[in-house]
Formats: sequence, C-alpha cells, structure tokens
Amino acid sequence: MLQIENTIISLDIFEKKFVCNLGACKGACCVEGDSGAPLEAEETAVLEQIYTVVKNYMTPEGIETIEKSGKWVCDFEGDKVTPLNNNKECAYTYRDEKGIVLCAIEKAFMEGKISFQKPISCHLYPIRIKKLTLYDAVNYESNKLCMPARIHGETLGVPLYKFVKTPLIRKYGKEWYEQLEIAANELKDYKRE
Repeated sequence: MLQIENTIISLDIFEKKFVCNLGACKGACCVEGDSGAPLEAEETAVLEQIYTVVKNYMTPEGIETIEKSGKWVCDFEGDKVTPLNNNKECAYTYRDEKGIVLCAIEKAFMEGKISFQKPISCHLYPIRIKKLTLYDAVNYESNKLCMPARIHGETLGVPLYKFVKTPLIRKYGKEWYEQLEIAANELKDYKRE
C-alpha cells in the first residue's frame, strides 16, 4: 500500500493489467452482483434530475423498475445504489445489437444530452473505494467476470491505473493522478534494482 494525499492505494492498482473486453464479457459487471452500483450522496440528486432524459435510452423493464422502486434505492447494507431489474442487471442499462449490456446514462452523456457520465463507482470499476475515517482505500476488486479484461490487459501491457486514468482524475483530480504516475515509476525503478 502507498499513500497519496487522503488515499491509501493498493499495489494491485499498479501491478495488475486490465483493459475491458466487452466483446468477451458482454457487460457482465452491469448484470452480476448482489446489489446495484454504489452511489455517492450527490449522485442520487443527479439521478433524480437526469432521469427524464436517460429514460429515453432505457429498456421498458428498466423504466418499470425505476418507476416502482425509485431512481435509486438502499441495499441490504443501507448503501445507496442503482435499482436492479429482478435482482439482476442495473435498471439503467440497455443491450446493443450484439447483446452487450451498456449504460443508458453514459449513452445520454455521449450524445451530449446530459453532463453526468455515469456513477463514479461504475466509471472506476474494477477499482472500488472504501471510505475510512481519514482516508479513502483505493483497491482492485478481482472477480471471474473480468477475466477477459485481465487477459486483454496482459496482452496489451496496460496497467490498471492507466486504464482507469480518466475516472481517477474525475474522482481525485489531475494533480493527484500525476502523483500516482510518479509513484508508479518509482515502483518500477524499485523492482528493477
């Protein structure tokens, strides 16, 4: 582990290789799991504001789930999360012509309809952030769903921290990410010695 500002970062972030391979996994991270995508407090208000736009990209099942359950819910641990369709995929998803599960929020963002890309927990995945008293613990969540991404990342030689550069900057800022890159280079140099 190493510390940058108010974060404690697992060395896996530097050592693991990772690049999403949606053609292989079909967007399984939006389908599998025991609850919806974790939401930060301010994101619940954003979902309330953007729903009427995002709704245009969602499935009828997702719209029905949201209109019954709400735009966000509390899971069994009391955390704020996105609702699930029948305890499976996120209600904010749709499938493309290849059967890949994608995010309706992100589609609306990519088309310039909203300024919110998607929940930060989704954008950062497979990194998970656990809030501690004084720090955020930044960890890699390894699971069988992402085996194609690990293989793809190894093939391309892309470390996880580089794959999730944009969401890490979104979460912690450019200066923080620059410090992360310095730490990554120092770790490489240390391993060479």
